Amino acid sequence: MPNNVKPYKNSELDKKEQVTKMFDTISEEYDGLNRVISFGIDIKWRNKVVKLVAETNPENILDIATGTGDLAISLTETSAKEIIGLDISDGMLEVGRKKIKSKSLDGIIQMLIGDSEDLPFADNSFDAITVAFGVRNFMNLEKGLSEILRVLKPNGIFVILETSVPTKTPYKQGYKLYSKFILPTIGKVFSKDRSAYKYLSESASVFPFGEELNNILRQTGFINVKDKPQTFGVATIYTASKA
Repeated sequence: MPNNVKPYKNSELDKKEQVTKMFDTISEEYDGLNRVISFGIDIKWRNKVVKLVAETNPENILDIATGTGDLAISLTETSAKEIIGLDISDGMLEVGRKKIKSKSLDGIIQMLIGDSEDLPFADNSFDAITVAFGVRNFMNLEKGLSEILRVLKPNGIFVILETSVPTKTPYKQGYKLYSKFILPTIGKVFSKDRSAYKYLSESASVFPFGEELNNILRQTGFINVKDKPQTFGVATIYTASKA
């Protein structure tokens, strides 16, 4: 596998650089703040993703927007002999590399810097592909999903774990209050980059979820598309496959 990617060429370079810089800045604090922000429930959600992937008995897995490698590390509980974690932020990857080395998993997991919208892999390369809390950061969602479809093997599984917006009372109102006031406040108090958690909150509130994202996946070419809301709808797990 290549250890780098082709230079970014699209017109959204500046936006990619901004997102990369943001995640580089908060990389050291990211794991701890994730536990605080989600009250630790994100671990439970990731475990569900691992279970879904494990049921397909994959030999290799690509974890896109791997960040500090939490999901990639958990995916070692599957049958996979090779796991590649790919992310645009080298700061996040470096934190992940340290975690992987400390757990002696560097023989299974490889962390690569790369662009989700220009994947440096051949067609039909992976049995399973995962993205946890990353698709909403794609600059061009359809392009990123098309690239994922391209490198996924036929009959392979694609799993997304992403934030969503509760639609039922009182969870809808509670989520709005939390995302508008509490999440940015946590970021201000604990983060080096105060704007980062405001961005994460705002991006989550406008990103398509549920049937809207299901339809985008279908239009991209995925089949067997399903969504499973988690914890009153504050997150959703999506599964899809390739014909």
